[in-house]
Amino acid sequence: MSLTRIHNMSISLDGFATGEPQSADAPFGHAGERLHEWMFGTRFWDAGGTAGVDNAFAERHSHGIGAEIMGANKFGPPGWQDDREWQGWWGPNPPFHTPTFVLTHHPRPAVEMKGGTTFHFLDATPAEALETARQAADGQDVRIGGGPSVVRDFLAAGLVDHMHLVQVPIVLGRGVRIWDGLEALEDVYEIEAVSSPSGVTHLTFTRKAGS
Repeated sequence: MSLTRIHNMSISLDGFATGEPQSADAPFGHAGERLHEWMFGTRFWDAGGTAGVDNAFAERHSHGIGAEIMGANKFGPPGWQDDREWQGWWGPNPPFHTPTFVLTHHPRPAVEMKGGTTFHFLDATPAEALETARQAADGQDVRIGGGPSVVRDFLAAGLVDHMHLVQVPIVLGRGVRIWDGLEALEDVYEIEAVSSPSGVTHLTFTRKAGS
């Protein structure tokens, strides 16, 4: 069976994966781009970037992925459901290049974009969405793309096989935390930490056999 994976999700020292308030002008709220500066310097993001440890982790994002699941708050700012012209933050050629399933309580017809991305809008539980995405992935893995509330829901449901988090040395103080309600998550996963010269720490969670 295909795996369910999370890659390149950045969190602050106090566990927040986004700030507040989110808006069209501030997709990550008061966090701005500080959570993702580590990635901007990599070859994965920019051909002129570095090829060190950050790049090695970042580029795993796309290998073997056949479908993506994301939450409503990753697809757009509050209120996007009322804008029938909204097609996401990423322009006409989004970076997913797979069927992409947006979890929302306001489904709408699918939107086909350039480059192989088609957005499908589902009102579904994590398990239902994963089953739909696996069928679309055609044997490849499914990526849970975020935001933090969706990642937390999939972790709580026991549906994540591999997770890569990037702990960034900043304190946000408010926003959406990833860890709430996930007590003793370490009992289910093998956890490894790799420090980078950029100052971030890459945390990988791999589900233990039999868990």
